Amino acid sequence: MSVLEQTPDRETTGTRPAPPPWQPRTDPGPLLPDPEPYRLLGSRTRLDPAAKELWLELYRRLVLGRRYNQQATALTKQGRLAVYPSSTGQEACQVAAAMALEERDWLFPSYRDTLAAVSRGLDPVQALTLLRGDWHTGYDPREHRIAPLSTPLATQLPHAVGLAHAARLLGDDVVAMALVGDGGTSEGDFHEALNFAAVQQAPVVFLVQNNGFAISVPLAKQTAAPSIAHKAVGYGMPGRLVDGNDAPAVHQVLSEAVHRARNGGGPTLVEAITYRIDAHTNADDATRYRPGEEVEAWRAHDPVVLLERELRQRRQLTDRGARQAADAAEEMAAGLRARMNADPQLAPDDLFAHVYAGPTPQLREQAALLRAELTAEEDAV
Repeated sequence: MSVLEQTPDRETTGTRPAPPPWQPRTDPGPLLPDPEPYRLLGSRTRLDPAAKELWLELYRRLVLGRRYNQQATALTKQGRLAVYPSSTGQEACQVAAAMALEERDWLFPSYRDTLAAVSRGLDPVQALTLLRGDWHTGYDPREHRIAPLSTPLATQLPHAVGLAHAARLLGDDVVAMALVGDGGTSEGDFHEALNFAAVQQAPVVFLVQNNGFAISVPLAKQTAAPSIAHKAVGYGMPGRLVDGNDAPAVHQVLSEAVHRARNGGGPTLVEAITYRIDAHTNADDATRYRPGEEVEAWRAHDPVVLLERELRQRRQLTDRGARQAADAAEEMAAGLRARMNADPQLAPDDLFAHVYAGPTPQLREQAALLRAELTAEEDAV
């Protein structure tokens, strides 16, 4: 007779002992987001000299980012880009994410986050190379500490967790920040990444840019949760809700999350409420699923205008300062336009380079087939 059969548990009707009483790991209260998105613009927050310079730098990068989006969109109309997912209206999230990271940290962007990569220091042409169709990525991820732009939804999130967890195991003082849209939160990768990050207490920050639509699907048809930030409680991490068009507020919330992660506090889920002013991409007709009045209402909450207005009211931004920011942005756009208008010199064999550490038999076969086709075309001429 087994020990269990000899000692029946009084709390059960059978002979199996009852499991120990389940208890929550933590009080969910501190993990819950605030009822309303966190804001700084329009408040009476006093700015010390460091904060003044931070706000001005945010403004300069927002102006540059807006011009970058405009120029990249124009390049698609000229046939110089195959596709461009504009982040117009979301520049505050992109810029603040880049500025909240240290040089040693890693950024894991989605396909809409080229501005975040540019604001982190990546050459604008390199940031657009994938969208032009010239290269698999267009830049060295290790050199810039920017993971490849992720076109599949949310697949960059588990990668960010893996890197952050590995860095901690190695004793590296590194934080990973993963950017994703509201549509990406409907993917299984989102759940897997947040669950693993919380269990392992990985130093990673998840920034959800809730821009209202997953292409044409509104958030209300994706989730019935009070907010995406509320989902953090189920994983055991803090959830923060922030006005995604308030650049100083986004920067503060992300900086706090990065600091928390770096100091052993584990992951944070940040939801930034923003809006995609332009269509999903240049191939999308947004007028089919959202009214123009809605777009115009969000234009009144433009992140560039909001910060410029605040800085002028605080007498921190002069006409001369605004002109300097605009001139720098125009210089960037002119350089981007000139270099993107030049026909690239491409080597077809590069299509098979850097796919794996070493070429597979399938890649060798495909490369040989392409060379044979190119040779046949040359002979025909």
